[in-house]
Amino acid sequence: MAYIKYKELTKYFDFKEEIDIQNLPDYAREYVRSDEKILLGYQTSRDHAVFTDKTMILFDRDLIGTYKKIHIIPYNSISSSAICFKPGKAEILLSMDSGYPIRINFVNMNHDKKEHLKSVYKTMMNHFK
Repeated sequence: MAYIKYKELTKYFDFKEEIDIQNLPDYAREYVRSDEKILLGYQTSRDHAVFTDKTMILFDRDLIGTYKKIHIIPYNSISSSAICFKPGKAEILLSMDSGYPIRINFVNMNHDKKEHLKSVYKTMMNHFK
């Protein structure tokens, strides 16, 4: 994590396991609007991500459970993006209209998981202005 004058420069997430959308926790589902379709869910030991057809919802919990930060990011607020595939992992790099960068890492990825992620990424990019 990089900081400039104590301000976080880039937020990043390291997701290790795709989760069946039927097994998403209730607190993750409650942030999905009724007009959205859930495409993909991911988790770490403490964080979750939900990718719908319109937004990305990232749940960032600290190690000891004292806070939970929830990022709801409409795809149409992304100004530029990249997806990077490496052996066993993938990264989605986003720049928001506000200039805020986000990096989402996916580990333990095989070919099929990368293909699924690629299709969700294409859906995300269909919302560019």
